[in-house]
Amino acid sequence: MTDSPLRAAREIVALIFGPVEGRHFAVRYWDGEVEWGGGSDAPPFTIVIARRGALRRMLLPPSELSIVEAILSGDVDIEGDAEQAIHLGDAVRERVGSPGAMARLVRLLLALPRGAARDDVAAHRAAHVVDGAGSLHEPARDQAAIRYHYDVGNDFYALWLDRAMVYSCAYFESGADPSAELDDAQFAKLELVCRKLRLRPGERLLDVGCGWGALVMHAVRHHGVSALGITLSEAQAELARRRIAEAGLADRCRVEIRDYRALAGEPPFDKVASIGMVEHVGAGKLPAYFNAVYGALKAGGLFLNHGIVSVDAARPAGRWDWLERRLWKRDAFIDQYVFPDGRLTPFASVITAAEAAGFETRDVESLREHYTLTLRAWLTRLMRHRDEAIRLTDERLVRTWRLYMTASAHGFASGHINVLQTLLAKPLDGVSGLPLRRFGALPPGDYR
Repeated sequence: MTDSPLRAAREIVALIFGPVEGRHFAVRYWDGEVEWGGGSDAPPFTIVIARRGALRRMLLPPSELSIVEAILSGDVDIEGDAEQAIHLGDAVRERVGSPGAMARLVRLLLALPRGAARDDVAAHRAAHVVDGAGSLHEPARDQAAIRYHYDVGNDFYALWLDRAMVYSCAYFESGADPSAELDDAQFAKLELVCRKLRLRPGERLLDVGCGWGALVMHAVRHHGVSALGITLSEAQAELARRRIAEAGLADRCRVEIRDYRALAGEPPFDKVASIGMVEHVGAGKLPAYFNAVYGALKAGGLFLNHGIVSVDAARPAGRWDWLERRLWKRDAFIDQYVFPDGRLTPFASVITAAEAAGFETRDVESLREHYTLTLRAWLTRLMRHRDEAIRLTDERLVRTWRLYMTASAHGFASGHINVLQTLLAKPLDGVSGLPLRRFGALPPGDYR
Protein backbone atom coordinates (compact mmCIF):
# COMPACT_ATOMS: atom_id res chain seq x y z
CA MET A 1 0.00 0.00 0.00
CA THR A 2 1.28 3.44 -0.88
CA ASP A 3 2.36 5.50 2.12
CA SER A 4 -0.18 8.35 2.06
CA PRO A 5 2.03 10.83 4.03
CA LEU A 6 4.91 10.01 1.68
CA ARG A 7 2.76 10.71 -1.36
CA ALA A 8 1.61 14.01 0.14
CA ALA A 9 5.20 14.93 1.03
CA ARG A 10 6.36 14.30 -2.54
CA GLU A 11 3.58 16.53 -3.87
CA ILE A 12 4.48 19.26 -1.38
CA VAL A 13 8.15 19.13 -2.40
CA ALA A 14 7.16 19.38 -6.07
CA LEU A 15 4.90 22.33 -5.30
CA ILE A 16 7.47 24.35 -3.34
CA PHE A 17 10.63 23.37 -5.23
CA GLY A 18 9.37 22.47 -8.69
CA PRO A 19 9.60 19.17 -10.59
CA VAL A 20 12.46 16.79 -9.87
CA GLU A 21 14.15 17.26 -13.24
CA GLY A 22 14.36 21.02 -12.69
CA ARG A 23 16.11 20.83 -9.31
CA HIS A 24 19.87 20.97 -8.82
CA PHE A 25 19.73 19.19 -5.45
CA ALA A 26 18.44 15.91 -4.04
CA VAL A 27 15.64 15.20 -1.58
CA ARG A 28 15.67 12.17 0.72
CA TYR A 29 12.56 11.08 2.59
CA TRP A 30 12.22 9.32 5.94
CA ASP A 31 11.85 5.90 4.29
CA GLY A 32 15.17 6.26 2.41
CA GLU A 33 13.66 7.16 -0.98
CA VAL A 34 15.77 9.73 -2.85
CA GLU A 35 14.76 12.11 -5.63
CA TRP A 36 17.91 13.02 -7.55
CA GLY A 37 17.60 16.53 -8.91
CA GLY A 38 18.32 16.86 -12.61
CA GLY A 39 19.27 13.19 -12.74
CA SER A 40 22.58 13.82 -10.94
CA ASP A 41 23.87 11.29 -8.44
CA ALA A 42 26.30 13.87 -6.97
CA PRO A 43 24.21 16.95 -6.10
CA PRO A 44 25.79 19.85 -4.16
CA PHE A 45 23.40 19.24 -1.27
CA THR A 46 20.56 16.99 -0.16
CA ILE A 47 17.46 18.06 1.75
CA VAL A 48 16.58 15.35 4.25
CA ILE A 49 12.95 15.12 5.36
CA ALA A 50 13.47 13.02 8.45
CA ARG A 51 9.90 12.57 9.77
CA ARG A 52 6.41 12.09 8.39
CA GLY A 53 5.06 15.31 9.90
CA ALA A 54 8.15 17.43 9.22
CA LEU A 55 6.78 19.44 6.32
CA ARG A 56 3.52 20.16 8.16
CA ARG A 57 5.37 21.60 11.12
CA MET A 58 7.74 23.49 8.84
CA LEU A 59 5.17 25.07 6.52
CA LEU A 60 1.93 25.45 8.44
CA PRO A 61 2.01 28.43 8.44
CA PRO A 62 5.13 29.03 6.30
CA SER A 63 7.69 31.57 7.53
CA GLU A 64 11.45 32.00 7.65
CA LEU A 65 11.36 31.13 11.36
CA SER A 66 9.27 27.96 10.95
CA ILE A 67 11.59 26.69 8.20
CA VAL A 68 14.63 27.34 10.37
CA GLU A 69 13.06 25.70 13.41
CA ALA A 70 12.34 22.57 11.38
CA ILE A 71 16.08 22.33 10.79
CA LEU A 72 16.96 23.06 14.41
CA SER A 73 14.58 20.34 15.66
CA GLY A 74 15.92 17.71 13.27
CA ASP A 75 12.64 17.46 11.30
CA VAL A 76 14.63 18.54 8.25
CA ASP A 77 18.37 18.55 7.58
CA ILE A 78 20.72 19.69 4.85
CA GLU A 79 23.62 17.45 3.91
CA GLY A 80 26.46 18.83 1.80
CA ASP A 81 26.97 22.48 0.84
CA ALA A 82 24.35 24.18 3.01
CA GLU A 83 25.28 27.64 1.71
CA GLN A 84 23.82 26.74 -1.69
CA ALA A 85 20.53 25.85 0.01
CA ILE A 86 20.04 29.18 1.80
CA HIS A 87 18.06 30.76 -1.01
CA LEU A 88 15.43 28.00 -0.92
CA GLY A 89 13.46 29.73 1.83
CA ASP A 90 12.79 32.67 -0.48
CA ALA A 91 12.00 30.23 -3.31
CA VAL A 92 9.32 28.65 -1.12
CA ARG A 93 7.82 32.07 -0.37
CA GLU A 94 7.67 32.97 -4.06
CA ARG A 95 6.21 29.67 -5.27
CA VAL A 96 3.37 29.57 -2.76
CA GLY A 97 2.59 33.27 -2.94
CA SER A 98 -0.66 32.94 -4.89
CA PRO A 99 -3.97 32.06 -3.16
CA GLY A 100 -4.38 28.95 -5.33
CA ALA A 101 -0.93 27.58 -4.55
CA MET A 102 -1.36 28.33 -0.86
CA ALA A 103 -4.73 26.55 -0.74
CA ARG A 104 -3.26 23.47 -2.40
CA LEU A 105 -0.26 23.53 -0.07
CA VAL A 106 -2.46 23.73 3.03
CA ARG A 107 -4.58 20.81 1.83
CA LEU A 108 -1.50 18.65 1.31
CA LEU A 109 0.07 19.70 4.63
CA LEU A 110 -3.08 18.75 6.54
CA ALA A 111 -2.71 15.24 5.14
CA LEU A 112 0.50 14.85 7.13
CA PRO A 113 0.56 13.87 10.82
CA ARG A 114 0.97 16.64 13.36
CA GLY A 115 3.42 14.91 15.73
CA ALA A 116 4.90 16.29 18.95
CA ALA A 117 7.82 18.26 17.55
CA ARG A 118 5.78 21.49 17.24
CA ASP A 119 5.34 21.58 21.02
CA ASP A 120 9.08 20.96 21.44
CA VAL A 121 9.86 23.90 19.14
CA ALA A 122 7.44 26.17 20.99
CA ALA A 123 9.01 25.27 24.33
CA HIS A 124 12.50 25.82 22.92
CA ARG A 125 11.49 29.23 21.52
CA ALA A 126 10.01 30.26 24.87
CA ALA A 127 13.24 29.28 26.63
CA HIS A 128 15.40 31.39 24.31
CA VAL A 129 14.43 34.95 25.08
CA VAL A 130 16.20 37.90 26.65
CA ASP A 131 13.72 39.57 28.92
CA GLY A 132 13.30 40.86 32.43
CA ALA A 133 16.49 42.90 32.09
CA GLY A 134 15.18 46.34 31.26
CA SER A 135 14.31 48.22 28.09
CA LEU A 136 15.84 47.57 24.69
CA HIS A 137 19.54 48.56 24.55
CA GLU A 138 19.67 49.79 28.11
CA PRO A 139 22.86 48.59 29.87
CA ALA A 140 21.31 45.68 31.80
CA ARG A 141 19.45 44.44 28.73
CA ASP A 142 22.56 44.72 26.54
CA GLN A 143 24.54 42.70 29.07
CA ALA A 144 21.90 39.96 29.08
CA ALA A 145 21.85 39.85 25.27
CA ILE A 146 25.65 39.71 25.01
CA ARG A 147 25.89 36.93 27.56
CA TYR A 148 23.21 34.98 25.71
CA HIS A 149 25.47 34.83 22.65
CA TYR A 150 28.99 34.78 24.05
CA ASP A 151 28.62 32.74 27.23
CA VAL A 152 27.82 29.56 25.30
CA GLY A 153 31.21 28.31 26.43
CA ASN A 154 34.81 29.20 25.67
CA ASP A 155 35.63 25.61 24.77
CA PHE A 156 32.90 25.61 22.11
CA TYR A 157 34.28 28.72 20.41
CA ALA A 158 37.83 27.41 20.67
CA LEU A 159 36.88 24.42 18.50
CA TRP A 160 36.42 26.53 15.38
CA LEU A 161 38.05 29.93 15.91
CA ASP A 162 41.74 30.58 15.24
CA ARG A 163 44.33 30.06 17.97
CA ALA A 164 44.04 33.71 19.09
CA MET A 165 40.22 33.33 19.29
CA VAL A 166 39.30 36.29 17.11
CA TYR A 167 35.54 36.29 16.56
CA SER A 168 35.37 38.79 13.70
CA CYS A 169 36.31 39.06 10.04
CA ALA A 170 39.81 37.84 9.14
CA TYR A 171 42.06 39.41 6.47
CA PHE A 172 43.11 36.85 3.85
CA GLU A 173 45.91 36.97 1.34
CA SER A 174 44.55 34.42 -1.15
CA GLY A 175 41.58 32.62 0.41
CA ALA A 176 42.40 29.45 -1.51
CA ASP A 177 41.99 27.37 1.65
CA PRO A 178 40.26 29.59 4.24
CA SER A 179 40.31 27.05 7.06
CA ALA A 180 44.06 26.40 6.74
CA GLU A 181 44.81 30.13 6.36
CA LEU A 182 42.63 31.30 9.25
CA ASP A 183 45.36 31.69 11.90
CA ASP A 184 47.52 33.81 9.60
CA ALA A 185 44.52 35.76 8.30
CA GLN A 186 43.40 36.71 11.81
CA PHE A 187 46.93 37.76 12.74
CA ALA A 188 46.92 39.91 9.58
CA LYS A 189 43.59 41.49 10.60
CA LEU A 190 44.89 42.38 14.06
CA GLU A 191 47.98 43.88 12.47
CA LEU A 192 45.85 45.78 9.94
CA VAL A 193 43.87 47.38 12.77
CA CYS A 194 47.02 48.36 14.64
CA ARG A 195 48.64 49.86 11.57
CA LYS A 196 45.55 51.82 10.60
CA LEU A 197 45.56 53.26 14.11
CA ARG A 198 49.29 53.96 13.75
CA LEU A 199 49.98 52.66 17.23
CA ARG A 200 53.20 53.86 18.83
CA PRO A 201 55.04 52.56 21.90
CA GLY A 202 53.74 54.10 25.09
CA GLU A 203 50.28 54.97 23.76
CA ARG A 204 47.10 53.90 25.53
CA LEU A 205 44.62 51.78 23.53
CA LEU A 206 40.99 51.06 24.34
CA ASP A 207 39.25 48.05 22.73
CA VAL A 208 35.46 48.32 23.00
CA GLY A 209 33.97 44.82 22.90
CA CYS A 210 37.33 43.09 23.27
CA GLY A 211 36.17 39.48 23.10
CA TRP A 212 38.81 37.10 24.41
CA GLY A 213 41.50 39.79 24.36
CA ALA A 214 43.23 39.02 21.07
CA LEU A 215 43.60 42.63 19.89
CA VAL A 216 44.79 44.12 23.18
CA MET A 217 47.34 41.33 23.57
CA HIS A 218 48.55 41.76 19.98
CA ALA A 219 48.84 45.54 20.34
CA VAL A 220 50.79 45.28 23.60
CA ARG A 221 53.07 42.53 22.36
CA HIS A 222 53.83 43.89 18.88
CA HIS A 223 53.34 47.66 19.20
CA GLY A 224 54.41 48.47 22.75
CA VAL A 225 51.19 50.10 23.92
CA SER A 226 49.27 49.68 27.15
CA ALA A 227 45.71 48.51 26.58
CA LEU A 228 42.30 48.18 28.19
CA GLY A 229 39.69 45.85 26.75
CA ILE A 230 36.06 45.98 27.84
CA THR A 231 33.35 43.34 27.38
CA LEU A 232 29.98 42.47 28.88
CA SER A 233 30.68 38.73 28.83
CA GLU A 234 31.99 37.18 32.02
CA ALA A 235 33.13 34.08 30.15
CA GLN A 236 35.19 36.15 27.72
CA ALA A 237 36.69 38.30 30.46
CA GLU A 238 37.68 35.29 32.55
CA LEU A 239 39.54 33.60 29.70
CA ALA A 240 41.08 36.86 28.45
CA ARG A 241 42.52 37.63 31.88
CA ARG A 242 43.98 34.15 32.16
CA ARG A 243 45.58 34.37 28.72
CA ILE A 244 47.00 37.82 29.48
CA ALA A 245 48.54 36.55 32.72
CA GLU A 246 49.99 33.46 31.04
CA ALA A 247 51.56 35.66 28.35
CA GLY A 248 53.19 37.90 31.00
CA LEU A 249 51.34 41.00 29.76
CA ALA A 250 49.31 41.85 32.87
CA ASP A 251 51.43 44.90 33.68
CA ARG A 252 50.36 46.63 30.44
CA CYS A 253 47.13 44.89 29.48
CA ARG A 254 43.83 44.36 31.28
CA VAL A 255 40.26 43.32 30.51
CA GLU A 256 37.23 44.54 32.44
CA ILE A 257 33.51 43.87 32.37
CA ARG A 258 32.25 47.30 31.50
CA ASP A 259 29.60 48.94 29.33
CA TYR A 260 30.76 51.41 26.66
CA ARG A 261 28.66 54.05 28.45
CA ALA A 262 30.72 53.65 31.64
CA LEU A 263 34.08 55.06 30.53
CA ALA A 264 33.99 58.22 32.63
CA GLY A 265 36.91 58.44 35.04
CA GLU A 266 39.42 56.81 32.68
CA PRO A 267 42.27 59.04 31.48
CA PRO A 268 41.79 59.80 27.75
CA PHE A 269 43.06 57.13 25.35
CA ASP A 270 45.37 57.83 22.43
CA LYS A 271 43.60 55.31 20.19
CA VAL A 272 40.34 53.34 20.30
CA ALA A 273 39.23 50.24 18.39
CA SER A 274 35.84 48.59 18.22
CA ILE A 275 35.80 45.36 16.23
CA GLY A 276 32.45 43.72 15.61
CA MET A 277 30.70 45.46 18.49
CA VAL A 278 28.68 48.26 16.85
CA GLU A 279 26.17 45.67 15.57
CA HIS A 280 24.98 45.20 19.15
CA VAL A 281 24.46 48.90 19.85
CA GLY A 282 21.14 49.47 18.08
CA ALA A 283 20.31 52.29 15.67
CA GLY A 284 18.79 54.44 18.38
CA LYS A 285 21.90 54.20 20.54
CA LEU A 286 24.47 55.01 17.84
CA PRO A 287 24.72 58.67 18.96
CA ALA A 288 25.37 57.57 22.56
CA TYR A 289 27.95 55.03 21.37
CA PHE A 290 29.96 57.51 19.29
CA ASN A 291 29.64 60.23 21.92
CA ALA A 292 31.03 57.84 24.54
CA VAL A 293 34.02 56.91 22.39
CA TYR A 294 34.61 60.54 21.41
CA GLY A 295 34.70 61.51 25.07
CA ALA A 296 37.15 58.72 25.89
CA LEU A 297 39.59 59.70 23.11
CA LYS A 298 42.29 62.35 23.26
CA ALA A 299 42.12 65.27 20.87
CA GLY A 300 44.28 64.24 17.93
CA GLY A 301 43.42 60.57 18.50
CA LEU A 302 42.07 57.93 16.11
CA PHE A 303 39.14 55.52 16.34
CA LEU A 304 38.81 52.41 14.15
CA ASN A 305 35.20 51.23 14.00
CA HIS A 306 34.82 47.80 12.35
CA GLY A 307 31.25 46.60 11.91
CA ILE A 308 28.66 44.86 9.76
CA VAL A 309 26.10 47.02 7.97
CA SER A 310 22.97 46.22 6.00
CA VAL A 311 23.15 47.05 2.32
CA ASP A 312 19.50 46.12 1.83
CA ALA A 313 18.37 48.50 4.58
CA ALA A 314 19.98 51.40 2.73
CA ARG A 315 17.89 50.83 -0.39
CA PRO A 316 14.33 52.10 -0.96
CA ALA A 317 11.71 49.73 0.47
CA GLY A 318 8.69 48.64 -1.54
CA ARG A 319 5.21 49.66 -0.53
CA TRP A 320 4.40 46.36 1.15
CA ASP A 321 7.88 45.33 2.31
CA TRP A 322 7.01 45.98 5.96
CA LEU A 323 4.05 43.60 5.74
CA GLU A 324 6.07 40.92 3.93
CA ARG A 325 8.81 41.09 6.55
CA ARG A 326 6.28 40.77 9.34
CA LEU A 327 4.34 37.87 7.83
CA TRP A 328 7.48 36.04 6.68
CA LYS A 329 9.16 36.72 10.06
CA ARG A 330 12.32 37.79 8.28
CA ASP A 331 15.37 38.01 10.58
CA ALA A 332 13.39 36.41 13.43
CA PHE A 333 15.83 33.47 13.54
CA ILE A 334 18.83 35.68 14.29
CA ASP A 335 16.92 37.69 16.87
CA GLN A 336 15.44 34.62 18.56
CA TYR A 337 18.40 32.25 18.64
CA VAL A 338 21.66 34.02 17.80
CA PHE A 339 21.96 37.78 18.45
CA PRO A 340 19.02 38.95 20.57
CA ASP A 341 18.29 42.65 20.07
CA GLY A 342 20.93 42.90 17.33
CA ARG A 343 20.02 45.02 14.31
CA LEU A 344 22.13 45.88 11.29
CA THR A 345 21.87 49.49 10.19
CA PRO A 346 22.76 51.19 6.89
CA PHE A 347 26.29 52.56 6.76
CA ALA A 348 24.85 56.06 6.36
CA SER A 349 23.39 55.82 9.87
CA VAL A 350 26.79 54.88 11.28
CA ILE A 351 28.62 57.75 9.58
CA THR A 352 25.91 60.26 10.46
CA ALA A 353 26.11 59.36 14.15
CA ALA A 354 29.92 59.37 14.14
CA GLU A 355 30.25 62.78 12.52
CA ALA A 356 27.46 64.23 14.67
CA ALA A 357 29.57 63.26 17.69
CA GLY A 358 32.50 65.28 16.28
CA PHE A 359 34.49 62.63 14.42
CA GLU A 360 36.00 63.20 11.00
CA THR A 361 35.83 60.28 8.55
CA ARG A 362 39.31 59.59 7.18
CA ASP A 363 39.19 56.15 5.59
CA VAL A 364 36.68 53.37 4.82
CA GLU A 365 37.54 49.86 3.62
CA SER A 366 35.15 47.03 2.80
CA LEU A 367 36.19 43.54 3.88
CA ARG A 368 33.06 41.85 2.54
CA GLU A 369 34.76 39.06 0.61
CA HIS A 370 37.05 38.44 3.58
CA TYR A 371 34.07 37.80 5.83
CA THR A 372 32.64 35.26 3.38
CA LEU A 373 35.96 33.41 3.58
CA THR A 374 36.07 33.74 7.37
CA LEU A 375 32.62 32.25 7.82
CA ARG A 376 33.39 29.38 5.47
CA ALA A 377 36.53 28.67 7.48
CA TRP A 378 34.56 28.68 10.74
CA LEU A 379 31.96 26.36 9.22
CA THR A 380 34.58 23.91 8.02
CA ARG A 381 36.16 23.82 11.46
CA LEU A 382 32.85 23.54 13.28
CA MET A 383 31.70 20.60 11.17
CA ARG A 384 35.11 18.96 11.53
CA HIS A 385 34.61 19.06 15.31
CA ARG A 386 30.84 18.51 15.21
CA ASP A 387 30.75 15.59 17.65
CA GLU A 388 32.87 17.45 20.20
CA ALA A 389 30.75 20.59 19.76
CA ILE A 390 27.59 18.57 20.48
CA ARG A 391 29.22 17.06 23.56
CA LEU A 392 30.08 20.54 24.86
CA THR A 393 26.63 22.02 24.11
CA ASP A 394 23.87 20.07 22.35
CA GLU A 395 22.89 19.16 18.80
CA ARG A 396 20.30 21.90 18.47
CA LEU A 397 22.83 24.61 19.32
CA VAL A 398 25.33 23.21 16.82
CA ARG A 399 22.61 23.21 14.16
CA THR A 400 21.85 26.83 15.13
CA TRP A 401 25.45 27.95 14.68
CA ARG A 402 25.85 26.07 11.43
CA LEU A 403 22.72 27.68 10.00
CA TYR A 404 23.59 31.16 11.27
CA MET A 405 27.11 31.08 9.82
CA THR A 406 25.88 29.57 6.55
CA ALA A 407 23.24 32.27 6.15
CA SER A 408 25.78 34.97 7.02
CA ALA A 409 28.27 33.65 4.46
CA HIS A 410 25.53 33.78 1.84
CA GLY A 411 24.60 37.32 2.91
CA PHE A 412 28.15 38.58 2.46
CA ALA A 413 28.76 36.63 -0.75
CA SER A 414 25.56 37.98 -2.33
CA GLY A 415 26.16 41.56 -1.19
CA HIS A 416 23.12 41.91 1.07
CA ILE A 417 25.37 42.78 4.00
CA ASN A 418 28.84 44.30 4.21
CA VAL A 419 31.56 44.77 6.81
CA LEU A 420 33.40 48.08 6.88
CA GLN A 421 36.46 49.35 8.69
CA THR A 422 36.05 53.08 9.22
CA LEU A 423 38.96 55.17 10.48
CA LEU A 424 37.71 58.21 12.36
CA ALA A 425 39.79 61.10 13.67
CA LYS A 426 39.26 63.55 16.53
CA PRO A 427 41.21 66.50 15.10
CA LEU A 428 43.16 68.84 17.35
CA ASP A 429 42.64 72.39 16.08
CA GLY A 430 41.88 70.92 12.66
CA VAL A 431 45.01 68.74 12.58
CA SER A 432 44.32 65.01 12.17
CA GLY A 433 47.92 63.89 12.53
CA LEU A 434 47.56 61.60 9.50
CA PRO A 435 49.94 61.64 6.52
CA LEU A 436 48.91 63.20 3.22
CA ARG A 437 48.89 59.87 1.42
CA ARG A 438 47.11 56.74 2.52
CA PHE A 439 49.92 54.39 1.54
CA GLY A 440 52.88 56.74 1.40
CA ALA A 441 55.04 57.45 -1.63
CA LEU A 442 54.42 55.85 -5.01
CA PRO A 443 57.02 53.35 -6.23
CA PRO A 444 59.59 54.62 -8.76
CA GLY A 445 58.33 54.91 -12.30
CA ASP A 446 56.91 57.22 -14.93
CA TYR A 447 53.24 57.89 -14.15
CA ARG A 448 52.73 60.80 -16.52
